Amino acid sequence: MIGTMLRSSFLPFAALAAAALVPACAPEPPDSPAHDARADGELAGQIHELAQDALSDHPAPGISIGVQQDGEIIFAGGVRYPAPGAADTVYRIGSVTKQFTAAAAMLLVEEGKLDLSRDLREYLPDYDTHGFSVPVERLLNHTSGIKGYTEMPEFWERSRLDLGHEAMLEMFSGPAFEFEPGDRYQYSNSGYYLLGVLIEQLSGMSYTAFLETRLFEPLALGRTHYLRNGPLVPGRAEGYEVGEDEGFVNDEPLSMELPYAAGSLGASVVDLLGWQRALVSGTAVSPASYEAMTARGNLVNGDPVNYGYGLSLSEVHGLAKVSHGGGINGFRAQLALYPEVDLGIAVLINSGSGRPGLLENRIARAVLGMEQPVVEEIEVPEAELRRCAGTYDPGRSPVTLRFEDGSLFGFGERLAPVGDGVFHPDGDPFTRIVCESGPEGAGAPALTLSSGGATTRYPRVSD
Repeated sequence: MIGTMLRSSFLPFAALAAAALVPACAPEPPDSPAHDARADGELAGQIHELAQDALSDHPAPGISIGVQQDGEIIFAGGVRYPAPGAADTVYRIGSVTKQFTAAAAMLLVEEGKLDLSRDLREYLPDYDTHGFSVPVERLLNHTSGIKGYTEMPEFWERSRLDLGHEAMLEMFSGPAFEFEPGDRYQYSNSGYYLLGVLIEQLSGMSYTAFLETRLFEPLALGRTHYLRNGPLVPGRAEGYEVGEDEGFVNDEPLSMELPYAAGSLGASVVDLLGWQRALVSGTAVSPASYEAMTARGNLVNGDPVNYGYGLSLSEVHGLAKVSHGGGINGFRAQLALYPEVDLGIAVLINSGSGRPGLLENRIARAVLGMEQPVVEEIEVPEAELRRCAGTYDPGRSPVTLRFEDGSLFGFGERLAPVGDGVFHPDGDPFTRIVCESGPEGAGAPALTLSSGGATTRYPRVSD
């Protein structure tokens, strides 16, 4: 998932820790085979090969993969460290946490303790909404307008500190709203932090205790935790980044009190698939609650957004898709469901360079017997590449495309031209970037990014 989270969702591309190269918790074991024999040898081999290719293109110490179809796990395993036992290895899952938070909120709705249509200040009267009415639902579908705290320099300056709720709320309640509630969709970790505070207040329990007693324990999710830095968790993966010499270094420290209900959980691929089954079957929340979680939100003008409650909603490979990506220091995650074919896929990677969304798309096509698309790169005049170079801003988190050594770079990747102003990140046929046409001799007035079924326009702000 390029450009959907970046640093704003605990995907910091800050300076990497100057630490030793990959200190394995144990000697690196051989690649592990499929965990479940139901995946035939050909399919298991394809998944394994796709994972190896992913590691070659975007280095990581290891990947764990889980695939379930028709309610049964058909593949669960991994390659490189931390295998063997990679099916049960616990990784940080970043923003995949949000669907757990959304489900917790829906349990309170079912009990009559929370009304999503009511104003946030009816539950948190001391929170400054700058004169706006903010229905709780707008926290769930990222349409509240509340300033995202991971977009604030102050947050990153204090990101190693164990800040409590009072300090965090003070940090992101002060700045002006980014837009009036319901005017547009804009991903915000602040909304989910507030949902965690609401869950605590209305349940009388800590966020951690509520999830453990109402979700993890009843659903037998023994490999899912609020993954703080201190407690020892058997089979827990360490997080890494790629250093300047292309070797691995330890991930940048981050207090796990800060991602909180927006991104602090950890899980294994097997637990994530179990969680997915529990949601779909009406075991985690009621069928009506899951239907609400998977319904597109609406702006005040009636336009739909491609997001429900903690879940992204799109159409990929000609199928409806319910998914979410996650990224946090040293880890990347993707959990996807294709409900029409009852196919679920979890991909967890313990490196910030990982691209789990790309791998998940390729695995889905392999399971469904679809041909794997390729990026057919062509040569284009240098003037076309320079026309696209510049800084573009969709209203938050500007992106710079730069021309360097005969190529165009942006969104953390080299961009491969395929003609007519269209580019793909290197090796990613599922993400499309278009440099719009403008007056002859002038730079592109805007670019559009299409990924995961959503399209975002980035107007040019500077050369």
